[in-house]
Amino acid sequence: MHPVRVSIPSFRSENNSIEKGYTVFKIDVLMNGRQHSVEKRYSEFHALHKMLKKSIKLPEIPSKHVRNWVPKVLEQRRQGLELYLQTIIMENEVLPKIFLDFLNIRHFPSVPKTESCGSFDTESEGSSKLSHQPVLLFLRDPYLLPSAHDAFSNVVIEGVIHGVFYPDLQPR
Repeated sequence: MHPVRVSIPSFRSENNSIEKGYTVFKIDVLMNGRQHSVEKRYSEFHALHKMLKKSIKLPEIPSKHVRNWVPKVLEQRRQGLELYLQTIIMENEVLPKIFLDFLNIRHFPSVPKTESCGSFDTESEGSSKLSHQPVLLFLRDPYLLPSAHDAFSNVVIEGVIHGVFYPDLQPR
């Protein structure tokens, strides 16, 4: 099962005085237990399709030319676009950056769970590298003269040490 799931639960018509009306599709994205929504016009789906067809095999995208004001036709387009996104996810183990950007998903290098720490230093084409980002910033060195009233940093330090040296004791 792929870690990304998408659905298009709804659409709405948008009208303004500058340009003629258009339809916006709400895309719900669920990845690693986190959900967010993005809204896209059909023209954005079509642009995505044109960019992706250069790099991966794609399913058919619903027709570009429809009468946007007919609710039944819009519902068919919604279902077609949902199937389009779901098929891309199902048929591609690695999703292209363009696709992840379209869904507003941050893409981090990932290491398969089956790899051990010993295999990180071997570089092969297609292998990913770990990236580390700071989690907490101390304004002073907590190891030098820790004050008795600085309980928060002591708890954090103990937690980090416990997590690094005793990872099997972590609650699951």
